[in-house]
Amino acid sequence: MATSNEPGPGRHITPGSTASGSTASGGGAGRVLVVDDDPTVAEIAAGYLERAGFTVHRAADGPSALEAAARHRPDLVVLDLMLPGMDGLEVCRRLRANGSGTHTLPVVMLTARGDEEDRILGLEVGADDYVTKPFSPRELVLRVRSVLRRSSSATPVGEPLLEIGGLCVDRAARRVTRNGSELALTLREFDLLVYFLRHPGQVCDRERLMREVWGWEYGDLSTVTVHVRRLRAKIEQDPADPQLIRTVWGAGYRFEADPCPPEPAPATTATGTGTGSGTGPGTGSGSGPGTADGHA
Repeated sequence: MATSNEPGPGRHITPGSTASGSTASGGGAGRVLVVDDDPTVAEIAAGYLERAGFTVHRAADGPSALEAAARHRPDLVVLDLMLPGMDGLEVCRRLRANGSGTHTLPVVMLTARGDEEDRILGLEVGADDYVTKPFSPRELVLRVRSVLRRSSSATPVGEPLLEIGGLCVDRAARRVTRNGSELALTLREFDLLVYFLRHPGQVCDRERLMREVWGWEYGDLSTVTVHVRRLRAKIEQDPADPQLIRTVWGAGYRFEADPCPPEPAPATTATGTGTGSGTGPGTGSGSGPGTADGHA
């Protein structure tokens, strides 16, 4: 395969071009499944990931991708959106719907389309990140590392459970229940929920969430919007009227630490045996310690 100089941070490789050069070692990185029907793109992506220390398996279509995921049990899937036999969206849906727990398998979506709608579709079905073709292979490696770093981050032993509004989050087990029923959250959805739980009552704008949850200093802010919408669909009693993750218009989102405060006691009209000062220390009529309008 012909080679050229490794691209700098501002350069991109288009499908059909090649690149060589070393990428800093990823230090025992893990297993990655690369799914792309373009052999040149797959070779470039696999080559850079292997040089970064990953063990890489490849598949060229949707059905073989599902077979390879079941056989090799990768730590992450780099998945092209446009595939023969079964597109990447359906592959991602099936990975998420698998009852063996693969809903936690991180997915980085590749797409040759630049439309925001296509990126959002990938995020809607559960992709944790996306890279748009033409892409920088070094950026792909960095995105893969970032996703895996969060998925494998250790939680201190004895970390207390986070419990708010009927939700119980076990960080060590990466397990979330709502009123006793377990929820299937993606990697980013879980991290986003934990961040909200750790900052109740604070207004968090999308830039802050992207920086703190995704670890990105810049990026497409619709990524955050989509994940908030997906998270609401899973944790809210009525996602159309969210009580846990509130939108603060023009500012961001606020997680309510006490989403369902008790309803105030209805006002009652005192009907004491007489008028005047009553028998209690309050004012107005009645025999209790109320005020003139009857509230305690």
